[in-house]
Amino acid sequence: MKKHALYIAVGFATTFPTMSFANSPYFSLKDGDGFKRFSISAGWLHAMPQGSANPVNINTSVAEGTTSKVGEVSKQAVLDAAERDSNPLLYEAIKILPTDTLPSLLTGTATVNGLSNWQAQGTGLEADDVDTVGIMANYHFTDNFSLEIKAGIPPKVDIKGKGDIYAPLSGTASTSLGDLGLKQDIHITDLTQGGKAASARAWLPAVELHYQFGKSGVNKFRPYVGAGVMYAYFNDLEMNSGIEADLIKAGHMIQNIHDGKAGAALDGKTSSADPVVKLKATDTFAPIVTIGATYDFNPNWFAVGSVSYSKMNNEAKIYVTDRNTGKELIQANTKIDIDPLITYVGVGYRF
Repeated sequence: MKKHALYIAVGFATTFPTMSFANSPYFSLKDGDGFKRFSISAGWLHAMPQGSANPVNINTSVAEGTTSKVGEVSKQAVLDAAERDSNPLLYEAIKILPTDTLPSLLTGTATVNGLSNWQAQGTGLEADDVDTVGIMANYHFTDNFSLEIKAGIPPKVDIKGKGDIYAPLSGTASTSLGDLGLKQDIHITDLTQGGKAASARAWLPAVELHYQFGKSGVNKFRPYVGAGVMYAYFNDLEMNSGIEADLIKAGHMIQNIHDGKAGAALDGKTSSADPVVKLKATDTFAPIVTIGATYDFNPNWFAVGSVSYSKMNNEAKIYVTDRNTGKELIQANTKIDIDPLITYVGVGYRF
């Protein structure tokens, strides 16, 4: 008896929506009221990001207070990194040494601080303007309410860089002649070089619920408003080759400290590592709102224009990893406030 009742309930549940929707003015596939149920348009889409750059956060595998042998190092590199006032006599003694290179017997060890993590103020990434072909498809529940899917050809977006990144090295060098303070902002890379820091292909589909004013067959010009959600996915990421080369050098600097060759790190020499750079961007969902209007040429063909805004941001992540060991040497991330203002002009067809 229970099974029989369950079958009746299931049958009723599956047939009731079909029976009710068949007569519903909201879900029926019949034209009803003289309006077309489906529409699609294609046209020019222009996106203008409104967000500002955010500081880049950097972490490396060199912990605070790491001690490393200095080894052989150029005299000039030591003088550039040294705090002269910490030991003026030692500084002057190094300065007058009749050699361009200090031997490892003289250099001793260095205690390194400042490289574990820091925030590079005045730096960041910003998305550039982009143009592409937009495609909008609508299903009209009624003459006024519709569901729109925004899509289009995924454009290649240029990511502009802002500012220079420096590593705030500090610490103490303990030499055979005494201790010498170290403090130097080591230049890592210029994010503005080459005109763009990176590029990525952007997939930005959106779904919106629209309310359109006026009535089909009566008003040729019909404004509408909409709200919904946009999804952002980025692939085909490519980094500026100059920035990538700078980050590889930074990876060698970090590995040299681990190898007990802090002097080689100051001199920018190649390490035992094989650094490789990877760039990633996070996916994101964001709200989107739209105002627009259509103009009917006839019952089937129409022109459409709209302006949309989405409060959108995502995160870019950069990894410098030793290909030999898989060890992560440097990890950097920054939030990209995209916040696009999107204009669209197209021609559509209703059926």
